[in-house]
Amino acid sequence: MANTAPDELVARYLAHVRFEKGLAPRTCDLYQLDLMCLAEMATADQVPLLQVQNGHVRRWVAQMHRAGRSGRGIALILSGWRGFYTWLGREGHVSYNPVADVKAPRSAKPLPKALGVDEAVQLAQHEEDQDDPWLEARDAAMVELLYGCGLRIAELTGLDVVPSSEASRDGRGWIDLPNGEVQVQGKGSKRRTVPLGRAAVEALTHWLSVRTQLPGMLSQPTSGASDLALALFPGRHGTRLTPRGVAQRLKRRSLLAGLATPVHPHMLRHSFASHVLQSSGDLRAVQELLGHANISTTQVYTRLDFQHLAKAYDAAHPRAKRK
Repeated sequence: MANTAPDELVARYLAHVRFEKGLAPRTCDLYQLDLMCLAEMATADQVPLLQVQNGHVRRWVAQMHRAGRSGRGIALILSGWRGFYTWLGREGHVSYNPVADVKAPRSAKPLPKALGVDEAVQLAQHEEDQDDPWLEARDAAMVELLYGCGLRIAELTGLDVVPSSEASRDGRGWIDLPNGEVQVQGKGSKRRTVPLGRAAVEALTHWLSVRTQLPGMLSQPTSGASDLALALFPGRHGTRLTPRGVAQRLKRRSLLAGLATPVHPHMLRHSFASHVLQSSGDLRAVQELLGHANISTTQVYTRLDFQHLAKAYDAAHPRAKRK
């Protein structure tokens, strides 16, 4: 086995993952590309594949990173290499795995996509005259809750018109218009109270007056009522509106409102957090409003806030622009 050619070992390994492990053809093709990359780097450094050391792998990782390959891409390549050397060890060709403790460089977390203030207001103020009045009232209320309260899409679709034993049991929330609040249950079964702004109260009040005109809808359903009767936002087909349905309606509404980028529900949550932080600078308050368990999750919005400040500086300060 010691005299087995490297190309033959690679071919045997690829046959192993394809036929013995039963991996998908596309996955096997990616493994083959990873091993071609490994062979090219080893050849460039005049290192036989069976004599690759930990230091070689670390140097190749640095080379790939300098060449612009992402941390995630490098991690996938390392995974392919690691599997190959694990197999070589089992077959008795190497005494240790040179990739075992090598990690890819960390990739910078992408900033959440948020609308500018003007764009968010443009969407919130949009009125769609071509829709049925009940659809327009419902969609306007949903936008106000997503942008005005920063709700997650599952929290939005899980809202009822009144509290009930069913809502408490099933982890749903409800609106409390007299107190100007919305009660939601977020991740980890954590309940929180989010204040409703004036625009949200007005939109919900109008929607509730229209909602009662729909079949099966009651303004004050009692405990034991059907899920549809309790649902704050019903769909067209006599069921509670789904997250997919909300996403489709929001995308359509944003395009009709003239926004350049189609808007998805979580983008409005990001916009809510970013705009509140820009105005208040109170990171803890934003954490509570969003229902984040750890403030480190909320801190990503400070990067958006700095981005906003940097743009303002570049646009306004006489010494910001280079000649």
